[in-house]
Amino acid sequence: MSKTTPSDDIASKVLNITDGFGKETKETTAPTYPLLISNESYTTLSSFPVHSPSTGNLIHHFSSASITDTETAIAAAQKSFPAWRALPPPKKRDIFLKAADIMDSRREALQEYMVEETGATEGWAAFNLNLASDILRDVAGRISSITGSIPTTAQEGTNAFVYKEPYGVILAIAPWNAPYILGVRSIAFPLAAGNTAILKASELSPMCSHAMVSCFYEAGLPQGVLNMIAHKPTDAAPVTKYLIEHPSIKKVNFTGSTIVGKIIAKLAGENLKPVLLELGGKAPAIVLDDADLVLAAKECALGAFLNCGQICMSTERVIVHEKVVTEFEFEFKKAVAESAHQDQEVGCLINNGGADKSKRLLKDAILKGATIIYGDPVNGEGAKMKPVIIKGTTKDMDIFYTESFGPTVSLMVVKSDDEALELANDTEYGLSAAVFTRDLARGLRFAREVESGAVHINGMTVHDETALPHGGEFFKSYFFLYMRERLKKWLIQRLPGMKASGYGRFGASGLEEWVRTKTVTYKD
Repeated sequence: MSKTTPSDDIASKVLNITDGFGKETKETTAPTYPLLISNESYTTLSSFPVHSPSTGNLIHHFSSASITDTETAIAAAQKSFPAWRALPPPKKRDIFLKAADIMDSRREALQEYMVEETGATEGWAAFNLNLASDILRDVAGRISSITGSIPTTAQEGTNAFVYKEPYGVILAIAPWNAPYILGVRSIAFPLAAGNTAILKASELSPMCSHAMVSCFYEAGLPQGVLNMIAHKPTDAAPVTKYLIEHPSIKKVNFTGSTIVGKIIAKLAGENLKPVLLELGGKAPAIVLDDADLVLAAKECALGAFLNCGQICMSTERVIVHEKVVTEFEFEFKKAVAESAHQDQEVGCLINNGGADKSKRLLKDAILKGATIIYGDPVNGEGAKMKPVIIKGTTKDMDIFYTESFGPTVSLMVVKSDDEALELANDTEYGLSAAVFTRDLARGLRFAREVESGAVHINGMTVHDETALPHGGEFFKSYFFLYMRERLKKWLIQRLPGMKASGYGRFGASGLEEWVRTKTVTYKD
């Protein structure tokens, strides 16, 4: 490996020349960007290519971490932990505030990285950057809030202190779909609590992570406190396993698919390590017969198709009372059409596979009797796809239970509140939900009964902010966690509280996630 200094000038990159969508005919020189370890650029012996999902063109190459490189990052984080832990809160706070300012000053470049690497619209990229810097400023203000306690003991003459201490080295695994929001969130809370961190970036958006971490370095983050690695897809299993099993890694946070989350949870459990998981979703939006239908339609359209539906909180099921379904359907299609017209472009998924998955789900549903009421199930080329609304889905269709993570949504009709509630809870997921009604008491009843980490009354399912706890509904006990892998699907669906959207919380309670309790007693 060697140390290099990469250029942040995107215009200097030489893109791949293609013949048709994503078919390479000539690959010219493209820059190779390094990992970031101990506040220095770190180039590895091997690398992997990163392509634009919107064009299929080569954007750049990125250094791929081996086990040896991963060990170097872990050692750097471990070495820096004692000094970072001891650094006074005001000094940590100032670094976070400066990092937020630097992200704002580099906004144009960071936004372009995200548009290129993930196919995001400029609006979605701008939203990411706005919220990412907000998270940093919010967390900066919470750094001094970590406190212990002095409880009264049972025995006279015995005194006690309860300390809140950081874990040590944290592994943060962030996805590509919101690389700045979810990347900052994965490291800001652990760092603020006094931990050091290794950010394992997505191989689909490594330059976004590189740029974000470099803002921390420029802000004066001490050497080794934050390290960023990435690797080629074929190395995912051994590198991740090595990280989780390493004795220096004390806790893990992961945002991503439920399938991968289960693997990470299993590895962490086998090594008795705590983990925070935010996983998949199949978010319902319930439109009751007294709802403001224009508002509901606009919120459902935005919640379903923002970032092409590639958000874990995306609205995948719109459950509508039969009394208002005709009027709502008209308003919903109108709202989707207006949103699509404003974007003036076909949405782009992260790769061809994402679009193919959504189209397969639609094809299966249509063959089994569902109807398309808006859009074209075979529209778009390669990774591009326009919004589709489907109606008449049934439990025998794959799309009924499967998270599409694409620009598709199912419109379902119910006759009562109880039926709406039952349908909303008929999923293995439980991350976010919405209910639309003019009756607050009615809305609060749904909020209590819907099995979800968050329920938004008269707002879209996609809602996350730093002042609020954020995470999924999961198993009520470790017994359920054990049994879920052994029970048949029909039984799983009948056990309340058994959801697969993760556990733990980011957000307002996030600092408590990243400290552990120590009891100290002494006698007079």
